[in-house]
Amino acid sequence: MNYDYIIVGAGSAGCILAERLSASGRHSVLLLEAGGPDKGFWFKIPIGFAKLYYNKAYNWMYYSEPEPELGGRQIYAPRGKVQGGSGSINAMIYVRGAARDFDDWAAAGNPGWSYQDVLPYFRKLESHPLGNTTWHGANGPVHITPMRDGAHPICASFIEGCEQLGYERNDDFNGARLEGVGIYDVNTRNGKRDSSSVAYLHRAGHRPNLTIEHHARATRVLFDAAKQRATGVEIVQQGVTRTFHANREVIVAAGAVDSPKLLQLSGVGPRALLAKHGVEMVHELPAVGQNLQDHLCASFYYRARVKTLNDSFSSWMSQLKFGLQWLFARSGPFSMSVNQSGGFFRTNAGEAHPNMQIYFNPLSYRIPKSNRAKLTPEPYSGFLVCFNPCRPTSRGSVEIASNSVEDAPKIRGNYLSTQKDRDEAIAGSRLVRKLMQAKALQAVTESEVTPAGEVTDDASMLQFFREQSGSIYHLCGSCAMGPDPQTAVVDARLRVHGLDGLRVVDASVFPNITSGNTNAATMMVAEKGADLILEDADRAIADRSLAARFQPAVAASS
Repeated sequence: MNYDYIIVGAGSAGCILAERLSASGRHSVLLLEAGGPDKGFWFKIPIGFAKLYYNKAYNWMYYSEPEPELGGRQIYAPRGKVQGGSGSINAMIYVRGAARDFDDWAAAGNPGWSYQDVLPYFRKLESHPLGNTTWHGANGPVHITPMRDGAHPICASFIEGCEQLGYERNDDFNGARLEGVGIYDVNTRNGKRDSSSVAYLHRAGHRPNLTIEHHARATRVLFDAAKQRATGVEIVQQGVTRTFHANREVIVAAGAVDSPKLLQLSGVGPRALLAKHGVEMVHELPAVGQNLQDHLCASFYYRARVKTLNDSFSSWMSQLKFGLQWLFARSGPFSMSVNQSGGFFRTNAGEAHPNMQIYFNPLSYRIPKSNRAKLTPEPYSGFLVCFNPCRPTSRGSVEIASNSVEDAPKIRGNYLSTQKDRDEAIAGSRLVRKLMQAKALQAVTESEVTPAGEVTDDASMLQFFREQSGSIYHLCGSCAMGPDPQTAVVDARLRVHGLDGLRVVDASVFPNITSGNTNAATMMVAEKGADLILEDADRAIADRSLAARFQPAVAASS
């Protein structure tokens, strides 16, 4: 079967691409999703992410290779295996990042990707309660909800404590500045998750020019005989191999793990890696799978003198109450993320920009070690303070483990491989301890549960981070955008270097990781990517029309 555009991956980016490319009705679009549709209760209720954290039906549940600087631990990397991708199973914190993040994209040789260039796309995708302003849009598909009115009361103590130490309050991390302390926004609508699948694809699914294939796992991108142009995609669906052909382009939007994996399985990537696994070379591109980046975080746990969400969630009566509150009023704790307060800080006066993100969580829970365990609150009134450096400098990789699509790729975060990242792990711990000395926080804190006395100096702080840190699930950069085919995979128009008819549009194209949560930036990339694709299509049509107009005149003169 033939389509103008084939999109591989119905994740945060793919859902937007499918809606935008099919909107005019002029182009036929096929969207391929390895998982199923995002139907069911747990996809709608924001607190449902806890139920999807270890669910093989909707989550690829990847793990890294043993990390040398983290004591050989394998770091969990959940990835959405469902329509909406990781945006259907995440904690919904909506943070764009710092302006300089995108200015750095442009400075790396990617014209059109500075903050001023991408701000219109951030505004285009959102419907914000502040309305149409310099910083926000009011008519976009994704509804943004500030959690200020519903945040747990203990969050006010955190904000007050930070202000007592001289840190400024920031009521809008997506406004004029990123720095400061406040309550996060989430992408929810009327108390329900508003992923890109819900906001874009649900409204477009009825279009006759849009076809969505679920449980369709792409095995390789197909190319012409000259190995110069992508012509289609091969998939396996319910045990049957099927082939689809693209008249215009194949767009890979499978995410920071599966996009480089698919390219490598298709013969696009580092020569030695492909030869090692017996994959026929189509086009050598050394950077496919390189430049992987992620935010690594660690949490401090505290026993509180006041009630927290631990008390609320540990009682089945309270859970029933909150469940009914969500069911009938779409409000209450179940309508929000548990990551409610936090902000962006400089760990010392010498930092030119905020270099540390903090989450103040009115619920303290342990990440389960087993995929059969549940995320359950600590058995006391408690909260946690989590931190992660904003712009880590360690770089990792994603590589196929074999020539079979069934085998999970080898993910190497290469965490803490630079001195800067090790220094910031210590600086983040010191910042948490400093914040907790504020009068307002001392008033609501009984004790530090962990790491407590185990961490007293720089050496023990670094050791604590090595032993206890984990991914905050912001993997990106593995098909980086840039002008040099030796160090980048796509150009500034997201076209794969050296090949026609093939693009990558998702978080894997980030040249550098953003300073905050990555889902908003991923959706922005998709909005801008759709415009680039449609612009190129219109230009191609205009060029053909012009050529046809002059062809008779040329023939007559000859």
